[in-house]
Amino acid sequence: MKVLITGGRGQVANALLQTLPEGWQCVAPDHEKLDISNAKSVAAYVAMEKPDLVINCAAYTAVDFAEQDAQQCYAVNRDGAAIIAEMTAGADVPLIHLSTDYVFNGRKAAPYTEDDLPAPLSVYGKSKLAGELVVMAMNPRHIILRTSWVFSAEGHNFVRTMLRLGRAQLAGDGNALKIVTDQIGGPTPAKDLAMAIWTIAVRIAIENNQWGIYHYSGTPCVSWFEFALQIFSVAKLQGLLPAIPLLRPVSSAEFGADAARPRNSCLNNSKIHNTFLLQPSDWRKALRDMLKACKN
Repeated sequence: MKVLITGGRGQVANALLQTLPEGWQCVAPDHEKLDISNAKSVAAYVAMEKPDLVINCAAYTAVDFAEQDAQQCYAVNRDGAAIIAEMTAGADVPLIHLSTDYVFNGRKAAPYTEDDLPAPLSVYGKSKLAGELVVMAMNPRHIILRTSWVFSAEGHNFVRTMLRLGRAQLAGDGNALKIVTDQIGGPTPAKDLAMAIWTIAVRIAIENNQWGIYHYSGTPCVSWFEFALQIFSVAKLQGLLPAIPLLRPVSSAEFGADAARPRNSCLNNSKIHNTFLLQPSDWRKALRDMLKACKN
């Protein structure tokens, strides 16, 4: 089985490479080698590599900056997804496409299921929903996998940002770190997400009847403030920080981000469990393991 992973520099792609099933082959070009918004580039790459499966991890993920850069955001998240879907359908290749909890508006009290109606608040969320729609329209052999709050030891993510800002604050940078308290979601370890993707990939290589949208995220759901506090508590325990930085809980309005975010980003994982026997990941254990590895 040969797999093409787009977005080869991202944290999910990196985790996929680290957990590649035995005997499988994989190519994971970065943006410079494969621009998914360039149809000729995608067609040439698919023709050259002849993959048996494509996993689309490439995405425009700068949520706040997307509010002023909508054209480029849509070029990657919608148009790039359409190009990948069309090329894979033409080659009769299944597609696993990563999406996001930000397709929802966050007003539901309970975790979101795959049957809930999307209503994104931001340019980023709207572009990712548009990407889902074109994938569904163009390649019937698709898995759309929505996830949330992905973190790992590599790449840009909340854990790494908190550690950097925490060190600066403890070194005398002064002001308490402002952390949002009224947005909740399920932090998702990139490695666990990668292993879930490979489980799905193995199944669809054998059975071609599980297509559709699935949710996979970490548990339990917490606020950004609770997540930050856990990060700093574990980092102090592991010896990565001498103390817990001074934190200031704030509302979304007080924080003042450019892009609106859903208050409730929790995803219901029942469908993926019932179909693929995948359990939601315990992000607390993964966080401890990650920070321990960082220390070592």
